[in-house]
Amino acid sequence: MKKIINAPEAFVDEFVEGILAAHPDLVKTPGDDIRVLVRADAPRPGRVGIVTGGGSGHLPLFKGYVGMGLCSGVAIGNVFSSPSSEQIFEATKAVNGGAGVLYLYGNYGGDVLNFDLAADLADLEDIATRTVVGRDDVASQPNERKLDRRGVAGIIFAYKAAGAAAERGDSLEEVVSITEDVVEHTATMGIGLAPTILPTTGKPSFELGDGEMEIGIGIHGEPGSRRGPLETADEIADHVLAALVEDLGLKAGARVAVMVNGLGATPLEELYVLYRRAHQILSGLGIEISKNYVGEYATSLEMAGASISLLELNDDRLALLEAPAKSPFFQEG
Repeated sequence: MKKIINAPEAFVDEFVEGILAAHPDLVKTPGDDIRVLVRADAPRPGRVGIVTGGGSGHLPLFKGYVGMGLCSGVAIGNVFSSPSSEQIFEATKAVNGGAGVLYLYGNYGGDVLNFDLAADLADLEDIATRTVVGRDDVASQPNERKLDRRGVAGIIFAYKAAGAAAERGDSLEEVVSITEDVVEHTATMGIGLAPTILPTTGKPSFELGDGEMEIGIGIHGEPGSRRGPLETADEIADHVLAALVEDLGLKAGARVAVMVNGLGATPLEELYVLYRRAHQILSGLGIEISKNYVGEYATSLEMAGASISLLELNDDRLALLEAPAKSPFFQEG
């Protein structure tokens, strides 16, 4: 596959340089390491800081959600690789305003290890940290093992809630409680149609035959729950929504936020075809859609496919979603 890049090993640094050059009013790097970004006004005294991080290749996921009403900082790894504990610690120090720091990231082994190591370093500096991991991928583990699920696009709901709570001055423990509540009520499932090509190797991240699709695929190409012939958009949405509704235990009268997310190479038109069917299904079940998002929120380079996320809403969760926010890739209000 042809790519618009220079040297593959420079890919991450160069696109981060582009973000910094394009949005100096919103994000900055606090030191010499370009792999650490923070919001332009960090640190904010008396406010909880929120640090996220993970591998590159998922833009706008991770680094795209640093800004007002969202995350305070991010540590950036190589493509599909964790950032280092030192980079996470640098982000932690740069956003610490004296009220503690929340670590909020996807539930992947390398990230868990390095964020835990960074927490140890922060403790030595008397910076209080707490951790919440996104775990919304229903295909990665059954409901009884949901603590072991992968974090995928649904983590954006957690970013939004945590950021809104921190922005209004909630304590670290309050921000943690609110974020855990949103994570607990979020579910996502992805659909893969074609793999991504890694810039450093030029090879696909997984194999999928012509005319095949995979239900439940992860954002790095992790195996899903079922592989088979390509289905229609309505059939795909039917399978995915049935799984999400069952997992969350949604009944008539429930309210939800819906996110239809493109994985990198799926036209926006196709995402709206999926949303159309999701709206039909949920309305038919007596479930109200109070908030919707259609677009690219968590990608996998040029992977073809999509994911659908649901967040069960109450008045508090909806207010957090609707609070003002602004980053280079996301705006609310």
